Amino acid sequence: MEENDFVSIWLEESGNPAIEELTQLNLDVASKAAKTLADKGLSANDLAVSLDINPDEIKRWLIGRHPFSIKIIKEIAGTLADY
Repeated sequence: MEENDFVSIWLEESGNPAIEELTQLNLDVASKAAKTLADKGLSANDLAVSLDINPDEIKRWLIGRHPFSIKIIKEIAGTLADY
């Protein structure tokens, strides 16, 4: 893609709405997961042990620094439902 084409200029000036929407959805999921953990009296480490995932990765998800995959969302939902 050329540096001066219309799409590149528009994205640079206005951002990408799809990426912004996905970022907001990811933050919403992270917020809901963190709230559910707190409501159930669980920690990020408890979730990490249940999912057999590195606790640092769980912490990155919960602060919105790592995107959730559909697979992980389902695993988290299933795990939290079991508590």
